[in-house]
Amino acid sequence: QVQLVESGGGLVQAEGSLRLSCAASGRTFFFAAMGWFRQAPGKERDFVASIDQSGGRSNYAESVKGRFTISRDNAKNTVYLQMNSLKPEDTAVYYCAARYLGDTKYTSWGQGTQVIVSS
Repeated sequence: QVQLVESGGGLVQAEGSLRLSCAASGRTFFFAAMGWFRQAPGKERDFVASIDQSGGRSNYAESVKGRFTISRDNAKNTVYLQMNSLKPEDTAVYYCAARYLGDTKYTSWGQGTQVIVSS
């Protein structure tokens, strides 16, 4: 069993920064990648960023390239999302997720952490 717990969300003004953390516990040996998704009120869940567990290759949504950075600390089973130059449109609940070896979809999810960016 795997559990993901996000933290670091909060209220911040436009152009400000936040760093989100996602701590994984349980059996994490078969993780292929970890990622961040977000869901704004009344909208569908969108991909934000991901990082491979082996090699550390990262991917980003076009809307956050140059502003957000995903990183990981395998020794701590933790993934981070550094968010800079935040915009009001970044307001959403941010979810941490994990994908397993052999899978094409993310199947383990955290409970989410709220990020509100005021203008």
